[in-house]
Amino acid sequence: MTAAVENASLPDFGALRQALSSGTTARAVAEQVIARRRAVTAGGIWITEVPDDALRERTAALDALPPAARGPLHGVPFAVKDNLDVAGLPTTAACPGFAYLPTHTAPAVQRLLDAGALLIGKTNMDQFATGLSGTRTPHGAPANAFDAAYICGGSSSGSALALAHGLVSFALGTDTAGSGRVPAALGNLVGLKPSRGLVSSRGVLPACRSLDCVSVFALTCADAAAVLDAIAGFDAEDPVARADWPVVPVPGTVFRFGVPQPEQLDFDGDAAGPHAFARAVAAFEALGGTAVAIDYTPFHDAARLLYDGPWLTERRLAVGDFLDRCPDAVLPVVRDIILGADRFTAADAFAADYRLRALRRAVEPLWRDIDCVLTPTIPAAYTRAAVLADPVALNSRLGHYTNHMNLLDLCAVAVPAGFLPSGLPFGVTVQAPAGHDRALLALADRLHRALNTTTGAAGLPLADTPPYTASDDGATLDLAVCGGHMQGLPLNGELAARGGRFIESTRTALGYRLYALAGFDPPRPGLVRDATGGAIEVEVWRLPLAEVGAFLVGVPAPLAIGTVQLDGDRTVKGFLCEAAALTGATDITAHGGWRAWLAAR
Repeated sequence: MTAAVENASLPDFGALRQALSSGTTARAVAEQVIARRRAVTAGGIWITEVPDDALRERTAALDALPPAARGPLHGVPFAVKDNLDVAGLPTTAACPGFAYLPTHTAPAVQRLLDAGALLIGKTNMDQFATGLSGTRTPHGAPANAFDAAYICGGSSSGSALALAHGLVSFALGTDTAGSGRVPAALGNLVGLKPSRGLVSSRGVLPACRSLDCVSVFALTCADAAAVLDAIAGFDAEDPVARADWPVVPVPGTVFRFGVPQPEQLDFDGDAAGPHAFARAVAAFEALGGTAVAIDYTPFHDAARLLYDGPWLTERRLAVGDFLDRCPDAVLPVVRDIILGADRFTAADAFAADYRLRALRRAVEPLWRDIDCVLTPTIPAAYTRAAVLADPVALNSRLGHYTNHMNLLDLCAVAVPAGFLPSGLPFGVTVQAPAGHDRALLALADRLHRALNTTTGAAGLPLADTPPYTASDDGATLDLAVCGGHMQGLPLNGELAARGGRFIESTRTALGYRLYALAGFDPPRPGLVRDATGGAIEVEVWRLPLAEVGAFLVGVPAPLAIGTVQLDGDRTVKGFLCEAAALTGATDITAHGGWRAWLAAR
C-alpha cells in the first residue's frame, strides 16, 4: 500500500470551531490552510484555488466582526465541487472549453459564506458529473488517499480528497447517482446525500436536474448535520425545491433495519467484503437494531433505470448544445455517454416513469416495518488501471448500491466501517425516505462510532469529536424573524441557545410594513400588517416546542408573536408589533428588510 496522506492536517470540525470561538482567528486558520496546500503533494484535487491574498482579505473581514455577529461556521474552511457556481470564480465542470464566469453564487454556497465559512477553492470532478470513478477528468485522474493504485471515486472526487488530505474541514459535492457517497466510502469519510429539494440546487450545473442533490463530505455525522443546518431551506426560485417535510423522531435504542437477502448482496469478487459488511450488521444489532431481511429487487431495478433509462436525456439537455458545437472539447467516454441519450423517445420516458412509479409503490410497505436500510456503499474498490481499461462497466458497478436513491426519493448517509485487509477503507450506507435526514444522521453517527476509533484519512480520533444528538422530541415550531434574530445579527444567539435551527430565507406576502422602533439598543424592527405595504425579508427558524415558552419570556413589549403570511400563501408564527409603538418609529418598508436598512445606514 502506498501511504499517500501526509500526517499533518487541519483539526476536526468540532475542535476547529471550538478553537475559533476561544480566540483563534480566522486569519490563523487561513495561514494554516495556505501552508497545508503547499505541503500536500497529491494531484487532481483542485481546479481553481482561491488565491492566498483573497483568503487573507476574507478572514480579515471575518475577524473584524464582533463576536455576536459571527456566523455558526465562522472561519471554517471548505471546498466546493466545480459544478456549483461561485460568483467571480469560473465554473468548468472539468471541461475547460465549457468554462463560464458566474455572476451569482449558488444559494447552498452562499448560505455557507453567510454563516462565516471560508471558501478555499473549487475541486476536480468527473467531467459534467458523468461518472462515479473520478477518472473522467482532463485535470489528471486523482489517486485514492490510502493507495495511489486505486481510484478515489467520483464524480465529486476533488471535494472528497480535499477533506481526506486535511485541506478543508468539510466539502460540498453533488449526488445524482452516488457521487456524494462513493468517494466517501473510498476516502473513509462521511457522505450525506440529503433529500431531494431540501437543499437548493439552483446554481448547480445539472447532471439530471430532476434528481440532482448538493451533498456534504465531512469527518463526522455531527459535522455533516451542522453543514446541513446551514444549507437546507426552501428556495422559491428553485423549481424542484420542497417546503413541507415530515417531523421524524430519532429512533431510540430499539429500531429495525433492512438488509438485502444474502443472495442479493454483491461484492464483485472481493472476499473480504462480506465479512466487513457482516461486522457492520452485527454492530447495528448491538446498538439495539433488529436486522430484517428484505427483497432488494425493487431497489436494484430502480438503480438500473438511471443508467439504462431515459434520465440520460437530462444530461443531454444540460450540455448538449455545447457538445454539438464543440464535440472535441469533451472527453470521448463522456461524449459517447451523453450522446447515447439520443436513442430515447418520449414513449421511452413515459414507460420508464410508469415503471418507476410501480417500483416506488413496491418499496413503500417496507418503511412501515423498518426505520432504515443498511447496505455496503460500493461492491468493491477498483484500481485506476482497471477502470481506465474498462471505464463504462466498472463505473456502473460502483453505483450498484447507490443509483436508486434519488429515483426512489430517499435520503442517505454513507459512513466509514473499518478497513479491509488490503488497507483500503470499507463503507456502509444507511438510507430512509425523504425527510428523515436528521434522524438518519443520528443513527448513522451511532454506527460510525461503533465501527471506528478514528475518522478520515489522517486518522483523527472519533472519541475527541462530539456525537450528533438530534432532538428526540419531534415537536417543533417554525418562527419568522425579521430583525436582530437573523443570522449574523446581535440577537441570533438567543435562538441558537434554545436549539433553534435555520430553515430558510424568504419574504412575507405583500401587505406588510417594517419600522425601525425608537428606544431600543440594539435597534429592533417592528413588522405590521398593512394592505398598502410590501414584501419584507424574513428568516424562518425552527425551535423545539419545549423551548418556545422560555424564548417567549424574553420577547419585550411592544413586540409580540402572531401569525405571519409568507410568500407562496404559507403561514408561520413570527414577530409582529403593536400599532401603538409606531409613534416616533421610522418607516423602512422601502428597504425591503432589516439587513438592507442596516446596510443603508
